[in-house]
Amino acid sequence: MNGRTYAIGAIAEQIPRCSGVDYIKEPIAEVYGCHVFSEKVMQERLPRKTFEAYRKTIRESSPLDLSLADVIANAMKDWALELGATHYTHWFQPMTGLTAEKHDAFVDPAPNGLALSEFSGKMLIKGEPDASSFPSGGLRSTFEARGYTAWDPTSPAFIMENPNGSTLYIPTAFCSYTGEALDRKTPLLRSIEAISKQALRILRLFGTNDTSYVRTTVGPEQEYFLIDKNFYLRRPDLINAGRTLYGTKPPKGQELADHYFGAIRPRVLSYMMDCEKRLYKLGIPVKTRHNEVSPAQFEIAPLFEAANVATDHNMLVMEVLRETAEDHGMVCLLHEKPYSGVNGSGKHNNWSMCDSEGRNLLEPGDTPQENAQFLVFLAAVLKAVHEGAVLLRIGVCGAGNDHRLGAHEAPPAILSVFLGSQLTEVVENIIAGRTKTGNHGGVMQIGVSVLPPLPRDTTDRNRTSPFAFTGNKFEFRAVGSSHSISPANIAINTCVADALDEIATRLEKEVEGGKDLNEAVQELLQDTFKAHQDIIFNGDNYNKDWPIEAEKRGLPNLKNTVDALERFTEEKNVQTFEKHGILSRREIEARQAILYENYNLAVSIEAQICAEMGRTMILPAAMAYQKKVADILMSVKAALGDKADVSAQIKILDTLTRNVSELKRSLTELDKTRTEADNAGEDLHDQAKLYRDSVLPLMKRCRDAATELENYVEDEMWPLPKYREMLFIY
Repeated sequence: MNGRTYAIGAIAEQIPRCSGVDYIKEPIAEVYGCHVFSEKVMQERLPRKTFEAYRKTIRESSPLDLSLADVIANAMKDWALELGATHYTHWFQPMTGLTAEKHDAFVDPAPNGLALSEFSGKMLIKGEPDASSFPSGGLRSTFEARGYTAWDPTSPAFIMENPNGSTLYIPTAFCSYTGEALDRKTPLLRSIEAISKQALRILRLFGTNDTSYVRTTVGPEQEYFLIDKNFYLRRPDLINAGRTLYGTKPPKGQELADHYFGAIRPRVLSYMMDCEKRLYKLGIPVKTRHNEVSPAQFEIAPLFEAANVATDHNMLVMEVLRETAEDHGMVCLLHEKPYSGVNGSGKHNNWSMCDSEGRNLLEPGDTPQENAQFLVFLAAVLKAVHEGAVLLRIGVCGAGNDHRLGAHEAPPAILSVFLGSQLTEVVENIIAGRTKTGNHGGVMQIGVSVLPPLPRDTTDRNRTSPFAFTGNKFEFRAVGSSHSISPANIAINTCVADALDEIATRLEKEVEGGKDLNEAVQELLQDTFKAHQDIIFNGDNYNKDWPIEAEKRGLPNLKNTVDALERFTEEKNVQTFEKHGILSRREIEARQAILYENYNLAVSIEAQICAEMGRTMILPAAMAYQKKVADILMSVKAALGDKADVSAQIKILDTLTRNVSELKRSLTELDKTRTEADNAGEDLHDQAKLYRDSVLPLMKRCRDAATELENYVEDEMWPLPKYREMLFIY
């Protein structure tokens, strides 16, 4: 019995694990947020003045006094101990794309031989993990280990359960000894402040004075695959690279659309319910669960939250999905393209802006005055995507995402905006100065009653658009499933803040000069929509003619990570980031270097495991079957002599021999080329081009030859679990 046969048998005998979720005994309302040090918990446990000072800190983004931090830390410690926590950790998001943590015990030895539980405001506010091995992109030398974590009071602390005890997690920013950002949270927080500052200027122009801040809100839809652990452990490529480097497309894939939104299998539903309960306890508002397009692919989606909290929560969602799968004898695959030939996984980033009073600034509104304000913010987003397309593309780059962007399953690498028919008509009418289509004469007066109310759902959705308006938000569909949503939202926030800054400056200057606001807004919208109408595209982004049309419009088509990253440090991009205090030139250069290095390492690892699997698993199986066919051929000829019709055996043997030779040649060349790329020198960009242009094509050659072999080698002799099994047996 080979490993594949054993795995299938083990799965068949497996008894599905019951989730153990009982919302009758534990109603969701009681479970939800029970492990979060929320404002409700703080209000109950803190002195009133301390709580009010904390809320003021959040609303005004001002520093928290250390004496108040001591009071908060003591309350946080008592709450955590009551929930069984023995340790605490400053939880941060370094440039690895993952999260990091170092656990410290609450217990402190006392002189009398006993132990006390200690946790001060200083411990809460600041930590000092060893930063020497985290990517820095040259911001510091490897031997310089000092790095600091700083409490982010805008994202609540929480408890992570473990069978042997619990841990208090404190969300933090992570910076170097020199104060430069070594993480993805710090620039995100800076970008949120930048957009708040600029959006408030627009609101003040429209007479809104009760708003103290503007926050961006995000709802990330998370796609993922599940695979039975018995199959996973027999796929070295999944273990080491997160995706299958070999495998033949199954006879049945997603063509029948029978998996999409289909009935959820009991084993998977049990897993989903376990995940949801853990996430509810962490105060993560997961709302939707369903089967996705590809077999064995699923989605979980939350409600909107403040961008910073949503980012933290999405990192937790991915962690809970991975950990809980283990409990159910499965593995959660978050790679963008774990299987070739079926849809990959993305993470739709639903983005909007909301003021301190809860008003969505991208809500079209029911009155002309609200519409005018909405149209100004809409103009800013169009301007931002048009002028910042390169930054938005960089925000979603990565070796894994390169396998899905541009395929007929995900938006292309060309950034465009879908507005729908009604909003597009409004934009076109404003450009032309018409009140509506078909009207002759008459000028549309923004802010006066001629502009009609704009209903939320003005058109059908465009699932091919990378940046689509969907009623009161924009859906950025290019984010990879394994990615932190932070880089994408840093890019969006930065570009929109820059656009709002230019718009606000123009309007303020004109109003101060005596121009009527309605007239100033009318002219601004007309000019802005006209300048950026090329970014609007409501058609099929998968159409082969779209790249040609996009090129005519001057829209960049950065097809892969290497093409995108080389433009990161363009002067325009550096100036935009520095102007709003989000990233310095050094921080940008460091991030560019880290992203290059991540790309290079990812492809190098894939190439190594591709070569190893080809040599030690696929070639031996193919050659064993080659010998078997040759032996059969010889025995038939020996038995029947010249009368024997061995044409079928000869044809099979020829196919096997040809592909064994091709695979062997390709593996040899792959090893040689990958070694050359690994040792290409210190220029990370040139190295990345070698991996893209030379290593990846050789990996495809290896795969193509192995695919032919998989279609001929006797089933019992093939060593790897096949797509027809992994995608359907779980």
